[in-house]
Amino acid sequence: MTLESPIVVVGGGQAAASMIVKLRSLGDDRPVILLSDEPVAPYQRPNLSKKYLRGELALDDLMVRPQNWYAEHAVELRLGQKVEEIDRNAKSVRLADGSALTYGYLVFATGGEPRRLPAAIGGDLAGVYTLRDVADADVLAPLFTAGKRLLIVGGGYIGLEAAAVAAQSGMDVVLIEMADRILQRVAARETSDYIRALHQEHGVRILENTQLARIVGEDGVASHAELATGEKIAVDFVIVGTGIAPRTELAEQAGLTIDGGIAVDASCRSSDPAILAAGDCASFVWQGRRIRLESVQNATDQGEAVACTLAGQEVDYQPVPWFWSDQFDMKLQIAGLNTGFTHNVTRPGTREHAMSVWYYHDDKLLAVDAMNDAKSFMTAKRLLQKGLSPEPDFVSDPDSDLKSLLKG
Repeated sequence: MTLESPIVVVGGGQAAASMIVKLRSLGDDRPVILLSDEPVAPYQRPNLSKKYLRGELALDDLMVRPQNWYAEHAVELRLGQKVEEIDRNAKSVRLADGSALTYGYLVFATGGEPRRLPAAIGGDLAGVYTLRDVADADVLAPLFTAGKRLLIVGGGYIGLEAAAVAAQSGMDVVLIEMADRILQRVAARETSDYIRALHQEHGVRILENTQLARIVGEDGVASHAELATGEKIAVDFVIVGTGIAPRTELAEQAGLTIDGGIAVDASCRSSDPAILAAGDCASFVWQGRRIRLESVQNATDQGEAVACTLAGQEVDYQPVPWFWSDQFDMKLQIAGLNTGFTHNVTRPGTREHAMSVWYYHDDKLLAVDAMNDAKSFMTAKRLLQKGLSPEPDFVSDPDSDLKSLLKG
């Protein structure tokens, strides 16, 4: 590869940084150019809705690598640069400033875009926010003060984490969820019940099976929300936490195959072998079905898999997914994916307020939610890695020894 044909990375998040760090650790010294529309070097997003929002971490603490690391490893950072177009025939990338770059290989690590409320129901009012990047968190952090009235739209993990920080800051918090229960799409009722009770104990008002009619503004600033029930809720600001959509527009315009995300094979190659993808924007085949994972673990591991492919050390990317969420004094750790579970069992933990939920499809263990129960999480993760499925009756027995499942 010549200097005129570098590896060009579009996107500046966890997947991009993990790919670059791994590539250099494998001894690949080809020039790399990272293009990010954010003005900062790659950073870790999970703590944006936790410690960073609370002011307990500075931006430097979130960095995947210090900014000078990139220059020291022959990686050119072009920050605040928006990519406008990919020309696959010319192997070039056109930027918003009109300049163009040629590439030998191109890596999409474009992540996801938060879903926003339609303008017709007040989504474009001042005071209606999303929480996806450091710029969002920097705007929101000064607003998290005692006595402020916050409405959160969406009962997923981002919304619940923001609700926890707000409640701990002494704010009046209302969270609305249009589904029958919070976390309905991703967790069993037992996990939802546990987390709902935790929030209610800390003063968060949770309204499930509740539709937002509109946000109403005064002088262009959100002042209250109207629910489909007719109830009006006064607000100082609103956070919309209704999930993300993969950022695939550039890939679509370039004619790449899109299937729930930028479709890649087991080696993380797209339908164009010179273009690879990783992280929230990519979909891949896992256990016979195509999925897309939104997690730091996947962004890290898939980014490293891209590096292996580029370095000629291809791997079959088949992760054991895991996730986590911190809310109040509760750490939720999830191993596996519960999609398609037919039943679940619960197991009490060995400490107060600890429990785990184990998901099965027939006799096969799929996933585990562990609340303040690191022991169950670690055991479940190792069982999933080994392809082992303990009997549900054994798991649900609090006197059974989980460690014995890993012996032999």
